[in-house]
Formats: sequence, structure tokens, C-alpha cells
Amino acid sequence: MPRYDFYGPIHKGLRLGLSRLMLRLGSQDFTDSVSAAALLADLRAQLALSAAHLEHEETHLHKALDARLPGAARTLEDQHRGHQTRFAQLARLMAALEAAPVAEHPAHGHGLYLAFSAFVAEDFHHMHEEEAVTGPILHRLFADEELQAIEMTIIASLTPDENIAYMRLMLPAMTPAERAGLLSGMKAGAPAEAFAAVIELAAKPSLPARDFDRLAGELGIAA
Repeated sequence: MPRYDFYGPIHKGLRLGLSRLMLRLGSQDFTDSVSAAALLADLRAQLALSAAHLEHEETHLHKALDARLPGAARTLEDQHRGHQTRFAQLARLMAALEAAPVAEHPAHGHGLYLAFSAFVAEDFHHMHEEEAVTGPILHRLFADEELQAIEMTIIASLTPDENIAYMRLMLPAMTPAERAGLLSGMKAGAPAEAFAAVIELAAKPSLPARDFDRLAGELGIAA
């Protein structure tokens, strides 16, 4: 039987968000101050979500993993330290771009694009290792119910704004079946107002109309 996929949904969302920003950074006219400022704001928001994701894993998952198998999370946390170095580098590059004369913005933008692409490559490798290597270890050491409980502690730690931001990334990145399964569980177990907020603020804005209509039918809610 398929086991509980602890990493899959959130990693799909992060990959989608990072890939979209890669495309935007590569095609951005950095002499257009208005659109460049919007892009940098979105980049900072995405990096904040990525950094928070690492913190959630370390606080809730890695401690539980090391309690069952001491040292099992060491490689993952080393990779996390590398990500934090990248976050600091990207913050410096964005600040330098904003402080530079407009004529120099394209050169700064290209440097930012290259540094971000390096981070994305490292993060994609890291997420693959979590899913392909750590995932089977989790399945050996934990029952599905235990993994779900760890995930619920992470979800409970999120602010409402963080929850909506993650859901906006995850829902369009998931298959229709995964999407319906996730939201069916939320409809059954979450407060009604929280479920309604996810539908109105995450599902509707992030999904094409056809996909949302299908989801609404599967959930038994108004399209």
C-alpha cells in the first residue's frame, strides 16, 4: 500500500514557486523599476517561505528523526546551513541592485539571476535527497499516523497568512487527485472558517477555472 507522503506536496509547491521566479528573473527588464521592484518583493516572499520551511523541518521533523536514529538528519541540516548562506547572499545582491544606479541594474540583475539559479539547483537536489533517501527512512521508523501528527504540528505553527501562501503554491502544483484528497481532509477536520479561507484565498486564485470547477464538484462546494 502507498505510504504517507510527508515531503511530496510541499516540495511540489516549492519547486513551482522557485521555477516561476527563475523564469521571471531570466526575462526581467531590470531598467523597468516598477516591475523589477515587484519581482524582488515576490522573490523575498518566496525565500521567506523557503527559509521557514527549513525551520519547520528542523524543529519538528529532524528532532523526531534523530530521536529514532541518532545522526540521521545530519546531512540534511548541513544542506540547510548551505541554504542559509545562499539566503544571505541573495539578500545582499538584491540590496545592491536596489542601491545601484539604474544603468547598472541589468548587470546586478544578471548576477542575482545566476546566484538564484545556483540556489535553486542546490535546493532541488536537497529536496530530491529528502524524498528519495530520507523518505524511506521515515517510513521504516514511523507509522503513517506518526508522520501525519508531525505534519499537523507544523501546520498548527503556521500563521494564517503563511498557510495561505503555502497553499497557493501547493494546490496548482498537485495532481487533481492529490488536491482533492488534501482539501477533503481539511474540510473534514479543520475549522469551517479555515477551510473557507483556503478555498477563497488559495484555491480560487491559483487554479485555472476548469480545475477549480472540478475540485469544487469533488468537494461538494459551490464553484
